Amino acid sequence: MPAAASSAAAPLQLDEVLASVTGRYPPLLAALIERDIASGRMRQAEGAFDLNLNASALSTPTGYYDGRTGQVLLEQALTTWGARVYGGWRASGGELAPYNLGRTPPGGQLTAGVRMSLLRGGALDPQRAAREQARITEALVDPLVMRQRLDFVRAASVAYFAWVGAGLRQAAAEQLLRVANERDSAIAEQVRRGAIAPIIRVDNERLVVTRRIGLVQAQRRFEAAAIELSLFLRDGRDTPVLASADRLPAAFPGHPPPDAARLLPDVETAWKQRPELRNLALSVERLAIERRLAVNDLMPSLDVSLEARQSPLGERRPDIEALETRLGVEFRVPLQRREAQGRVDVADGQISRLRTELGFARDRIAAEVRDAHSALQAAWLQIDAARRNVDLAEQLEAAERTRFRQGATDLLALQIREQATFDARVAEVDAQTDYFRALATYRAAIGADADVALTRTQ
Repeated sequence: MPAAASSAAAPLQLDEVLASVTGRYPPLLAALIERDIASGRMRQAEGAFDLNLNASALSTPTGYYDGRTGQVLLEQALTTWGARVYGGWRASGGELAPYNLGRTPPGGQLTAGVRMSLLRGGALDPQRAAREQARITEALVDPLVMRQRLDFVRAASVAYFAWVGAGLRQAAAEQLLRVANERDSAIAEQVRRGAIAPIIRVDNERLVVTRRIGLVQAQRRFEAAAIELSLFLRDGRDTPVLASADRLPAAFPGHPPPDAARLLPDVETAWKQRPELRNLALSVERLAIERRLAVNDLMPSLDVSLEARQSPLGERRPDIEALETRLGVEFRVPLQRREAQGRVDVADGQISRLRTELGFARDRIAAEVRDAHSALQAAWLQIDAARRNVDLAEQLEAAERTRFRQGATDLLALQIREQATFDARVAEVDAQTDYFRALATYRAAIGADADVALTRTQ
């Protein structure tokens, strides 16, 4: 269950809400787990370059030769030209054919060698391609987290200002009801003295009931806004906090007019900070690796190997030198390379598609920034008009109240003026709420909160 905010707490500010979002909001923390998953995939791809221990033995229990061979080698894959180096100990026993390469002196031989690819698998092979793609996949997590962060910061900002607006609407409804209740006491006294007809009090009592209903509706709106805000506002135990009315700020923050001169620079900023463009660019880079691998697979294989065997001192045989070296070359070429060529064609098509999407994404981001700026400008202009409307409505209400006290008008006319003032105040609150909603959308459009620090609050 959401916890209620302490009655002694200071007014709730947006910074406190955003700090809670970046430190404790579960969906954002879940997005951060993707970093651990990507890191695990990167470690998995690095496993192709782990040091391996290879041991083998071969025996010929029946046949003309009854020899036995065995070896224990350490083998390490390198990240250059598909090279693999190995070294270890070989030994043989019994009778082996003279041409058997496994023959060693009785005490065995130290062995070391290297194998590498000069064409296919040289510049790139599946293992190195998988590692590079895993690195890019790990980098792709950041745009994902940034997109989530922008969305959640915007949603939290909108929820906060909706809560402030609902609280100010509730305060206006309370003030409207208070006026009717205070007037009811005065009217009751006048009715008791016979100064006015009892029906006038009945009319005012009806007004009290109507305004009480309006207050209940305003309270429900405020409670709903507090519940929505509690999804983003959490305490030290990650429990949602219901912000109570005593944490309401006295008014909305200041809202300077939008700067039209900042529009074009902000479009440039959006192109730099919006994660969608980074995501597409990294996706193109990942496909480029796949294309490089496919192009490399179109080449023939040319593998070379060099091995040296050293017999221990004193362990000599007439047909085995103390130091032996072997150089090998292997050439293979597929006569048809449709699989690799097909992969090249697929990668080319996918890269072309992503580059088209990247260009359109830039256009879409620019349009979003311009639209958000237009909405922000319109919302700011409405605030000025709404404030003027409140001033005029208050002047008319004050004049009508004076006339009512002088007996020059009736209660209905005063009620109409009071309701008009209330409606004007609500319209001003709505205009300010719309302004800050538009501001949150504009900040998300330019990626203003993309670099907010994400640190798990302990």
